Amino acid sequence: MSQRYQDTNAETISRWVEEGWEWGTCIDHATYLRALEGDWQVQLTPTKPVPRPWLGDLRGRRVLGLACGGGQQGPIFAAAGAKVTIVDLAPAMLEQERTVAAREGYPIDILRADMTEPLPFDDESFDLVFNPVSICYVREVEPIWREVARVLAPGGAFLTGFDTIVNFIVDDAEERIVWAHPFDPLADPEVRAFLEEEDAGMQFGHDLTETLGSILRAGMVVEDLYEDTNGEGRLHDLRIPTYLAVRATKPLR
Repeated sequence: MSQRYQDTNAETISRWVEEGWEWGTCIDHATYLRALEGDWQVQLTPTKPVPRPWLGDLRGRRVLGLACGGGQQGPIFAAAGAKVTIVDLAPAMLEQERTVAAREGYPIDILRADMTEPLPFDDESFDLVFNPVSICYVREVEPIWREVARVLAPGGAFLTGFDTIVNFIVDDAEERIVWAHPFDPLADPEVRAFLEEEDAGMQFGHDLTETLGSILRAGMVVEDLYEDTNGEGRLHDLRIPTYLAVRATKPLR
């Protein structure tokens, strides 16, 4: 029986963390101390910080970091006074969370779980769900967003960042369109072979019908958004956005 693509990604990302991956490197002590004083920022996408009004006052709020291990956002939320739960499937990302929490001495719930399956939480368990770039590692987005809506309390906020399809249709030099949409290694052996050669895990391209549309179909309301670039490369140099960050809310009853 072949391995699930989710487990392939968990193993791949854990190895990246061990090799010094940027998005799996936990914050240092000085950064945590500044966060305790209110000097902090978090990111959903490669270069732009999340606007502070998107987050509001986090004191006492129940925050779920979804696919959010790595010791970057969780410590900030804890320093800001939130009750934090971090979920990730990659063991090394969770270990980074434990490392910072042990070093700084704050309480946090850290749980290994697969966001492509039902989340292990009761309905309306969280006031904020924070999901940095990660749906590129899952094949179907809509079931995940339905689970987000389920565990989010009425009036709660969902913050997520994700690739547009641009990154999944261009070549490595970002000069030519070479891949068809959808970019799906489970359906296209050529795509799978390319990702394996690049040591990129199993990644999937999602269009706005799936990403934004799934948020709306889950019953949430999109209130704001902004675009971001890759942070490096030709598309970045040309100021072409390739990521979207979204703030949505679950309506009050």
